[in-house]
Amino acid sequence: MGTVFSFDIRGGRPSGVREALDAAVAELHRVDEVFSTYRAGSQVSRLARGELTTADCDPEVGAVLALCGEAERLSGGWFSATYAGSVDPTGLVKGWATERAARRIAGAGVDGVSVNGGGDAQLYGAPGPDRPWRIGVADPLRPGALAAVVSGAGEVAVASSGTAERGRHIVDPHTGLAAETDLAAVTVVTPSLTWADTWATAAFAMGSERALPWLESLDGTEALLIHEDGAVRCTKGLGVYLR
Repeated sequence: MGTVFSFDIRGGRPSGVREALDAAVAELHRVDEVFSTYRAGSQVSRLARGELTTADCDPEVGAVLALCGEAERLSGGWFSATYAGSVDPTGLVKGWATERAARRIAGAGVDGVSVNGGGDAQLYGAPGPDRPWRIGVADPLRPGALAAVVSGAGEVAVASSGTAERGRHIVDPHTGLAAETDLAAVTVVTPSLTWADTWATAAFAMGSERALPWLESLDGTEALLIHEDGAVRCTKGLGVYLR
């Protein structure tokens, strides 16, 4: 998927953990082979060229496209898997794949697992007794600095979208052009990385005036918005995670 994945696994039976980890890594490679828009022979690339139908693809392709459709509906069109008439679900699939990998390892009887895919993390359990996971949120305006540290245990996901790593790469689905926004970054905290990653992308494209009330309306979702001028806004419940 053109990025780095890291795994932090606590507890569990070593042989069971190794088996689950190997299976999770193999599945991430398979997802890349199926969904990559950079591989001419991937199912998604062939689907975009009209060489396959969704029915011809692995069942996961239809499932991911259905999630993309739900994301488009819930975001009022600010998230879309269709650009210039071509299918591209990569805005959702990385978070979805990372969440599935973490869930597979959590099912191996571990005390806690954190899977980080390109800076976005899915967390289950805890790293130790009375210890939460701690995820640093990069400051988009100060390279190498942190804007916040998100703490949590149980089922928590943290995802960010913005300009810090790749510049203005997020597209406004309404225009097909780079999103015109007053934001430098959006970080979303919610139980599922599939949605945290997707909502961060959609919220960034919206801009702060649309994004903040929309994020407030989503159940179980908190967010940190950093403006290009350095101003910071957040949802009302975010403080629970900033400990």
